[in-house]
Amino acid sequence: MTTTTEPMARNGVDVPNLFGTINVVRDQPALAKFQFRATNRWVIGTHSRTTIETFSGAGGEHAHIKEYAYDADHPAVLVAADQGPTPVEFLLHALGACLMAGVANIASARGVELTAVEATVEGDIDLQGLLGLSDDVRNGYQQMRVNFRIEGDAPPETLRKIVEQSRARSAVYDVLTNGVDVVIDVDA
Repeated sequence: MTTTTEPMARNGVDVPNLFGTINVVRDQPALAKFQFRATNRWVIGTHSRTTIETFSGAGGEHAHIKEYAYDADHPAVLVAADQGPTPVEFLLHALGACLMAGVANIASARGVELTAVEATVEGDIDLQGLLGLSDDVRNGYQQMRVNFRIEGDAPPETLRKIVEQSRARSAVYDVLTNGVDVVIDVDA
């Protein structure tokens, strides 16, 4: 007689811990409330640096294993020093990374072993809006597109459904497509 056990990790995801977390939050919804924080400091010109270190959630304050730092700037063609990606490129990164994390978790939860996943994220922007040259052109992206290439031990339709569920549960996709209130306070 042979028995099989679910692997502890699939696609690098600790599946038992994933389901354990879901069950704990289902029983204690207050644990689902999180606040993430980032501090951005001007360096020079359009160059700034964001640090991310602490957040609250699951009933307490937490620190990442280290402080993360990200530089942002504009490229030389936009009269800057190109010391990092533009802020709108970070938005592409945020969307791609959020969708990718969802794909990994959902595939793992469904027992699908992934062999390769790549998402190409593009955004079209007309700078006339943010340069103040046209009130008819929005300041941000006019459209964003995500193209997934995904391979695994499941049929193509199952892989497509995994990506679709990731989209349906993505926090970043939700913010981009449904908006969020942004409050800006100034201490001068």
